[in-house]
Amino acid sequence: MDVPEPEVGPGDVKIRVHATGICGTDLHILNWDPWAASIISAPLIPGHEFYGEVVEIGDGVHDVRVGDRVSGEGHVVCGLCRNCRAGRRQLCIRTSSVGVQRDGAFAEFVVIPQQNVWVHKSGNVTAELGAVFDPFGNAVHTALKFPLVGEDVLITGAGPIGLMAAAVARQVGARFVTITDVSPPRLALAEKMGVDAALDVRTQTIREAQRELGMSEGFDVALEMSGHPTALPEVVANMNHGGRIALLGIPAEQFQIDWPTVITRMLTLQGIYGREMFETWHAMSALLTSSQWLHDAISSVITDVVPAAEWERGFGIAQAASSGKVVLDWRTL
Repeated sequence: MDVPEPEVGPGDVKIRVHATGICGTDLHILNWDPWAASIISAPLIPGHEFYGEVVEIGDGVHDVRVGDRVSGEGHVVCGLCRNCRAGRRQLCIRTSSVGVQRDGAFAEFVVIPQQNVWVHKSGNVTAELGAVFDPFGNAVHTALKFPLVGEDVLITGAGPIGLMAAAVARQVGARFVTITDVSPPRLALAEKMGVDAALDVRTQTIREAQRELGMSEGFDVALEMSGHPTALPEVVANMNHGGRIALLGIPAEQFQIDWPTVITRMLTLQGIYGREMFETWHAMSALLTSSQWLHDAISSVITDVVPAAEWERGFGIAQAASSGKVVLDWRTL
């Protein structure tokens, strides 16, 4: 539908959208499930993964210029709570999300505060790659939460973020990287990320993979990306003593955890949400600049680029969950 162009206020940046990623959050919104209905005040323009060109800046904006090519941090924080004042903005208690609590990027223009703008200074970031910096940031935040050099890493869920996390783990020096899923196309993509084992958990167990890799103990680090109710209990059962688990996937239902095993093996469980502002963004840009292999691996996760006018087809591909990342191209409206 046609709506008025967003206006720029003091400290704001207006961006002409070139490309947007389709996220699982967007699928919840389109389906208008109970979560979406409980958190969104309609009407709202969704979309929080994007890349575009700055076309207007408000009063007081500095370090962002018209013509800059940018992505955006989707979590707008208050700046005044205890965590914000301590520099821990990712822990803000009053976070407002672009495309969820405020109008987002599934439109020709989006307006965000200047502190949420990430200017791409490297010329190697395409519109499509820039559009997935948000989920790439989820992957980097999760993968780098614990040291990985020389460690055996288990990743549950070979969706786009899990695939990117596998590439990051490989890049930063993990010993063995194992990833699980039930989608053969996604597991095939995982093999291109350099994993040592891509498991279809319908036919092979994680324990069997450990034996095939010659692992005498459990995994040192696990990244739970799927949110599937059976994933975390299986992760816990396959961890080494003192193992560390980073949890990004949000479960759709409650599930049981073997707490005696968590306690007696002295496991660490760490929840992950979004990105560290803005240390994760610096790490993302540095990783992509310093490694052509990683740049190509992350780019290869983008398997479908669909004109924005064909958004329903794009959402259908994303809903099928049998490919990598789906990006909508807004440059040819």
